[in-house]
Amino acid sequence: MELVFIRHGQGEHTLDTPNSLHMKNPSLTKEGKEQAYLLRDTFPLDSEDMVVISPTQRTLETAQILMGTAEVKTNVSPVVSPRMFPQKQKWRTLPCDVMMKREEIERVFPTFSIDHNCPDELWKDGINTMPEKEFRIIGKAFLNWCKQKEKGNIYVVSHDGTITSYRQLTSKRLLTRDDFPKDAGWVRMQY
Repeated sequence: MELVFIRHGQGEHTLDTPNSLHMKNPSLTKEGKEQAYLLRDTFPLDSEDMVVISPTQRTLETAQILMGTAEVKTNVSPVVSPRMFPQKQKWRTLPCDVMMKREEIERVFPTFSIDHNCPDELWKDGINTMPEKEFRIIGKAFLNWCKQKEKGNIYVVSHDGTITSYRQLTSKRLLTRDDFPKDAGWVRMQY
């Protein structure tokens, strides 16, 4: 079994920073969609695989393209939602990183399964500004859940800060923003 963290394709919110970071619920750009199609060629999924997806428009779109017609299990979950990296106590979630509501995800992406085991508070606030100590608990629980999968691979479609936070958690070494994956980049995790 392999755990692969994949950053979403280029999003509209990255085209005119810092102003575009205030865009709510940004989609993939045309280039971002093309990047997602390349991911599909790189990671041919099969029925034993699972795709865990952050509850944002751009990650859901990336996952939808990545999966194509493959019949795989999905899990849209706030445990892989946007995460600020490094953590800044006084910073707040930017509009581009506000998660979609479960009802909206079910309406727009009806084939995706929603993680109903997460507490409502996590669905409301996500992990973006969560203190490191709390994130470690949730992160370790998620990684342990991943270890329970006996067959197939797990692909996590998420965000640069989230992926780097999980990498730091598993590697036990300090990382920086220089360690961020690029648009549609991926990291195979050892845990």
